[in-house]
Amino acid sequence: MSQKLPVSNQRFLRHLHEPSKKYLEEWFDVPAHIHHVAHHMANPPVDRPQSRQEFQHLLQGMDIPEEHTVIHEKFGHGAKIAPNGDRLLVTWEAHTEYYSYQVWHIPDDKWKPLEFGPLKFPDYAMPLSPLGIQVNALDILVLPHTTLGIEEVKNMMPGPQLYGSRIFGEDISVMTTFTPDEYKRERYLILSPSFDVLLTHVARTIDTLVAIENYTHLILFPFHSFTQSVDEVHQYERRHLSQRGVITEEIETAIPQKLQHWLTVMTQDFMNVSRMAESMRYKLSASVPYERIIRANLALLHEQALADCRRISEYVDGKTIGVTDGYQQFIRRINALVNDFQGSIAVIRTKVELQLQDQNLALENQNLKLLRNMDKTTRRQAILQHTVEGLSVIVISYYLSGLGSYVFKALETLGWIENHDLFSGLFVPISLGIAFGLILLGRKLIYKRRFDDSGPDPSDPPNH
Repeated sequence: MSQKLPVSNQRFLRHLHEPSKKYLEEWFDVPAHIHHVAHHMANPPVDRPQSRQEFQHLLQGMDIPEEHTVIHEKFGHGAKIAPNGDRLLVTWEAHTEYYSYQVWHIPDDKWKPLEFGPLKFPDYAMPLSPLGIQVNALDILVLPHTTLGIEEVKNMMPGPQLYGSRIFGEDISVMTTFTPDEYKRERYLILSPSFDVLLTHVARTIDTLVAIENYTHLILFPFHSFTQSVDEVHQYERRHLSQRGVITEEIETAIPQKLQHWLTVMTQDFMNVSRMAESMRYKLSASVPYERIIRANLALLHEQALADCRRISEYVDGKTIGVTDGYQQFIRRINALVNDFQGSIAVIRTKVELQLQDQNLALENQNLKLLRNMDKTTRRQAILQHTVEGLSVIVISYYLSGLGSYVFKALETLGWIENHDLFSGLFVPISLGIAFGLILLGRKLIYKRRFDDSGPDPSDPPNH
């Protein structure tokens, strides 16, 4: 039993299998003069929608009618026809890291001579400056029914060395010098004596050459930052090696101030290197797939040698082979440096923690000694207190006995008792009991007062 796919899946599959430029089949033609420019997107999720809006403004600025306009999420084109029959085709494509424009001038007169430089479409002018840093710019002539000598081609292009090949196993020749002209565009000349062969392969030829150019420039785009970072990493490596030597020799006897200084300096270097590592990983991470795209498109050309020309792949290989490997080696190198910094910082922190443990143990021993001394002092105070209390009992009983003796002598004089000495002797144990009772009562009052003083603050709110 067959299952019907959801509408969203049907749209996805249709978008996946349909060629992105199917709408242009009726417009692609030869001869043609093409300007291609690619611009880097610093923040693709933000810049990509902006480039789409920019393309809409471009179409409006060129007065391209809406019925000849198609705009999708990452691809669009517009076309117009001049009164003399010439056609102007403008395409926009947004990729992962860059977006590009192609402007095709297709003359109505198939035998009209075309030249490098500004497009000769009537009243043509680029009405805006695209966003982002320019990655590359190409000036391409597609000429059928044409055979030119090498010297004629050299006179049309700047640069000392001519590169060229026959491509796709057909009678199609592509030549360039990879040297920007006075308009800062690299010139490409695409020739074939057969109009039909060239027309059949023109879209494929342009797409392949543009892909090789774009991704070659994108691989080399961060090269200046890469060389600067290599020098900076070399300085950090030498500095860290010197720091590790000093730390290894002095860490056993290092005082806390020196450890803190090492830790501060090492952490600052670690943060700088980590920030550099993140930046370079972002800039260089795409070089591997970009190199594969270049190799795949060079293979698609099926190059065959042209007389007195070096192959296009020779130039591209000379510029790109080894660059990606160098980028990846640098990323591994900077990652290793980050790990080295982390290891050194961990060693210093471990030493600091050990010193803190030693200080804590010393403080704990000091506290134990203090507690022992306080315990001894408390015991001595208790013994002294008991001694004082005992003496106080004796003193109080002595004074009470003396007072009782005076009382008993008075009573004897009054004739109430016969022998005051007997009563005074009997009163001595009683005075001792009274004195002991007074001491106990005083101690109880003192303890009670101390308990009341250590109780909760009456100003504190009660707990419910």
